[in-house]
Amino acid sequence: MSDRKFVLILDESLPPGVLANTAAVLAMSVGKLCPEIVGRDLFDSTGNVRRGITTMALPALKGNGELLRELRMKLQEYEPGLIVVDLIGATRTTKSYEEYAEVLSETPEEEQQYMGIALYGDKKIVNKFSGNLPLLR
Repeated sequence: MSDRKFVLILDESLPPGVLANTAAVLAMSVGKLCPEIVGRDLFDSTGNVRRGITTMALPALKGNGELLRELRMKLQEYEPGLIVVDLIGATRTTKSYEEYAEVLSETPEEEQQYMGIALYGDKKIVNKFSGNLPLLR
């Protein structure tokens, strides 16, 4: 059994399409930072290659914007040992990564609207922050 864990914590009030996009963006970002969690390419019964997918379970948990903000602040002391990736509402209003970077750098923390947070790292630490959260259904 692995001593590592990967979870997504998403704002359950978001519309379904935004939730799906938030989960995809967060998972992709963690995958870039931790390529070891993506398995090797496989072959199907006809010999066609199937690209590797995550080798870990990836539960999507639910919370709300305020919970996400509180978590984000608490998680800072565990970085960089704990991989933390967050997504804020500015991604819904900006047209480029450069514009997003500008809004992120100029918006006070208390005005950030968190849509989701991904956590990857020591299972005990991840569970400390996510163990009591329900699954997003």
